[in-house]
Amino acid sequence: MVRRKVIVHGSVQGVGFRVAVARAAEVRGVAGWARNRADGAVEAVFEGEADQVESLLRFCGQGPRGASVARVEVADEEPEGLSRFAVR
Repeated sequence: MVRRKVIVHGSVQGVGFRVAVARAAEVRGVAGWARNRADGAVEAVFEGEADQVESLLRFCGQGPRGASVARVEVADEEPEGLSRFAVR
């Protein structure tokens, strides 16, 4: 079990980014959350098996159609044992 905090920069608000990440997380069995930030970025936390979390990170690097990802910041954190994914 791993946990990654992610901040996705670029044109990522108003394009369904958080909902797309939530769907991608559910397919992969990854728990966590995603929310918009005041600076225009999307912040998220992913918890799950390392391979599945890495797959979700790759998805964030591209985003859904309509998004334009400039960069993705990733930091390791201690897992909290989250059980579902939420859009905040």
